[in-house]
Amino acid sequence: MPKYQPTPKFEHGSSDCTGILLVNLGTPEAPTTGAVRRFLKPFLSDPRVVEYPRLLWWLILNGIILRIRPSRSAEAYRQVWTEEGSPLMLFSKQLTERVREQLETRSPGTYRVQLAMTYGDPSIGSAIDALQAAGARRLLVLPLYPQYSGTTTASVFDAVTSKLRSMRWIPEMRFINQYHDASGYIAALAASIKEHWQQNGKGEHLLFSFHGVPQYTLMGGDPYHCQCQKTGRLVAEALGLGDDEWTLSFQSRVGREEWLRPYTDETVRELGHKGIGRLDVACPGFSTDCLETLEEIGMQNAEFFEEAGGKSLQYIPALNARDDHVDFLSGLLEQHASGWTNAEENLASRQRAVAMGASK
Repeated sequence: MPKYQPTPKFEHGSSDCTGILLVNLGTPEAPTTGAVRRFLKPFLSDPRVVEYPRLLWWLILNGIILRIRPSRSAEAYRQVWTEEGSPLMLFSKQLTERVREQLETRSPGTYRVQLAMTYGDPSIGSAIDALQAAGARRLLVLPLYPQYSGTTTASVFDAVTSKLRSMRWIPEMRFINQYHDASGYIAALAASIKEHWQQNGKGEHLLFSFHGVPQYTLMGGDPYHCQCQKTGRLVAEALGLGDDEWTLSFQSRVGREEWLRPYTDETVRELGHKGIGRLDVACPGFSTDCLETLEEIGMQNAEFFEEAGGKSLQYIPALNARDDHVDFLSGLLEQHASGWTNAEENLASRQRAVAMGASK
């Protein structure tokens, strides 16, 4: 039996295209304890996500965490679940479809675009299979994480290369590590905040909340903390905010390990105690809305803020499938795909192959 996966519908001299793989984290299939447990197990088993000694972590994960956390998370998911599924899946699909349409308009027949999740479905492996079946001989991977972290971006790389190791004819590959300070990304964030202010009024203070990671990742050389700081600074500058008008914090910490500070929940309470009446919160590290933005920020932290004396916490939605977000990502993909074989060269290659005896 062949060791490597055969190339589907292979034909010498057949035309090819560039495959675009957009990757987000993943989501449970349903807001139930069982579905959340099935999602969390591979996620929390990833050594990129948790760097504890494997045996010790296996015992903690299976003996404690997967017995307690799924039911709590399932309840949180039920608070934000939609008729079309989880918000992350819904918005990721919308974003992917709009990027696909944009690229097809700009360069007809050049690209094939697929969405994948690092954990759960659609899997990275199945998405690469679909791209290969569509004739993709080049693969451009874009993790939908503006700031690079070994806990997220590198996990995508691991999953992609694991799949490629099983293939007989691997595609040329390019991988986009981050876009935390790209002008188009910063401009889209600033525009989304300005539009929110125009429609809902401007709060007294703006908080940028990024997903947290353990402190040891920073000490180990991970650039995530620095890139989050730069994103926040650039957006604040684009908005014309003074240093006392905005704050940056990190959310979603778990366990007793020291994580990046300041913590969002503590910051929100502190701002409430200081007498801030209206607090606006944006989450620039999330390309699409999800549990961590809609429930953790929009519900949990809004409650923390009011309990501390604040009047109202207003969550500013992620970029999702906004026009400027789609335009930026499409341009970023075109930039990184530049120099690869074009349609005219594909046709010429096909004609030469036919002349040498390939089937028409």
